[in-house]
Amino acid sequence: MFILSNFISASASVLDILLSILCWVVVVRALISWVNPDPSNPIVQFLDKVCEPVLEPIRRRLPLNFRFGIDISPLIVILVIIFLKSFLIKSLFDLSVWMRLR
Repeated sequence: MFILSNFISASASVLDILLSILCWVVVVRALISWVNPDPSNPIVQFLDKVCEPVLEPIRRRLPLNFRFGIDISPLIVILVIIFLKSFLIKSLFDLSVWMRLR
C-alpha cells in the first residue's frame, strides 16, 4: 500500500504546483489586461492561450445582470483554485497518510 500512498502524495504535489502556476498566470493576465497590451506580443499570446480555456466558460455562465463592466472571471477562477488547493490537495495528502498508516 505504500506505493499507492506515495503515488497519491506525488500526484497531489504535482497538482498543487500546477494550480499555483495557473493562479499566477491568471493574475498576470488580469494585470496585463489593464494596460491594453499588444496582441502580437508572444507573452500576451501565451497568457491568452493558457487562460482563455479556463476563463471563457465562466464568462458564458455569468448572468448578464452580474457583469459590472469589468471582467470578474479571473477572480472566480482564483477562488476556485484556492478552494481546490484547500480541499482537494489536502484531502489527497490526508488519504496518502491514512493509506500509509493502515
